[in-house]
Amino acid sequence: MTQAITKDTLFRPTRPNAATKADITDRTARAIIDAEAARREAKTERLRQARLEMEAQQPKPAPAKAKARKTAVKAGGARRAG
Repeated sequence: MTQAITKDTLFRPTRPNAATKADITDRTARAIIDAEAARREAKTERLRQARLEMEAQQPKPAPAKAKARKTAVKAGGARRAG
């Protein structure tokens, strides 16, 4: 018996275009770089949030008082002769 003729039995199935090794390497490298960048940004955001929370919990420092400047007193004429 013969099979029913369809496009699948009459023609060979076409293969998708095979990616070159350079394309595969490029895609893989970009995926790795993107994943590292995402992890780095997530870590930076997490550390930023932790720092802001820590700063919010610490008491605010009292404003520094301005110190009065002391002026030098001039010694009038009592110098030792040496």
